Formats: sequence, C-alpha cells, structure tokens
Amino acid sequence: MTAAAKFIVVEGLEGAGKSSAIALIKQYLQQSGRQVVCTREPGGTPLAESLRTLVKQVQTSEVVAPQTELLLMYAARMQLLCNVIKPALAQGKWVLADRHDMSSRAYQGGGRQLDEAFIDQLRTAVLGDLRPDLTLYLDIDPAIGLERARQRGELDRIEQEQLAFFQRTRQKYLQIAATEPNIVVIDAGQTLEQVQQSITAALHKALG
Repeated sequence: MTAAAKFIVVEGLEGAGKSSAIALIKQYLQQSGRQVVCTREPGGTPLAESLRTLVKQVQTSEVVAPQTELLLMYAARMQLLCNVIKPALAQGKWVLADRHDMSSRAYQGGGRQLDEAFIDQLRTAVLGDLRPDLTLYLDIDPAIGLERARQRGELDRIEQEQLAFFQRTRQKYLQIAATEPNIVVIDAGQTLEQVQQSITAALHKALG
C-alpha cells in the first residue's frame, strides 16, 4: 500500500442515506485528484455478488441460521478483499466502501446477538491487520430509516426484520463508534444539506 492510499467506509442502517453520502465522498476525493475504487458489501465481485443474493433473498423453504448468515458475509468479504480492496490499495488507489466489517459486528453481533468471540475469530482470520482509515457511520432512528427503505420498494430478507433487531443493531454501531477513534458518527436525521456539510467537515478533518 502506498502512503497516499486510504480505505474509507460508509456505514449505517437501512434508509440512512449511504448512497448519497458515497456519491458526495467520491466527488470530494476525485476533485482532489485521487483515484477512487468503489465497492459494496456483501458483493463487489461476481462471486461475492452471488453470495449477496443468497444473503438477501427471502427464503421460503428453510430458515437461514444466524451463523450461516455471518459466514456468508465473511466469505464475500474475503473475496472482495483479495480481488479488489487489497490490489487497489497496493496500486495507490483510494477505496470507498458501502459497508465493511463494522456491519457484521453490528448486524450479526448486535442484531442477531451472535457470540462476539466467534465474530472476532472470523475478523482476525479474514482481515488480519487491515482496518479502514476512516469510517463514517450515518446514525438514524431505525423507525425513520425503515420507513425510508419501504418507500424505495420491496424489502429484502434482512430489511424485513422486526424493529427491535434494528434497535439492537444501532446500539452496537454506537457502542463500536464510541471506542474506535477512526469512526465518525454523522447525524443522518438532519436535512440532506446538513448531512453533506457534516460529511465534508469530517473529511476535511480526517484527510486534510
């Protein structure tokens, strides 16, 4: 990885506005002359996109075990890391990701209430010492975020979970953000203009 290459992640619940935030950050980085590679999780490679479909599609024939869901997430993440993220960083390109490891810790660790030691073992095996240089967590009330998601169209398997699931997920997101210095919490309940100003300010502070 060159000294200039950075790994930036955008996190948040459904309806938090990640797509708009990523578009803004991409423009910000490109205007300063940086090469940017955009990814998403789960997904980002042909195989990882197939795993994304498995994770998100509504299952009628069987129940997806929470541990299976977690393992599929990390399988997709490993594929993306090996084939996209690490090669891009090694070439001096900036990587801008729609979700990364914090999602698994929040959704499967918080929402699904899976054992944190089990998740940590997977994190170590898959990520090694790779960590994002900056994570912007877009924080929103789950009820508001889910209503926004419903207005976008049909909900996927995870989006159909009960509100309590997303409340636990949000709580875990905030818990993680409070203990890790490279995570910036953005109030996604503000107006779009205010959210964009907050994101730009965070980028200025973190990147100079």
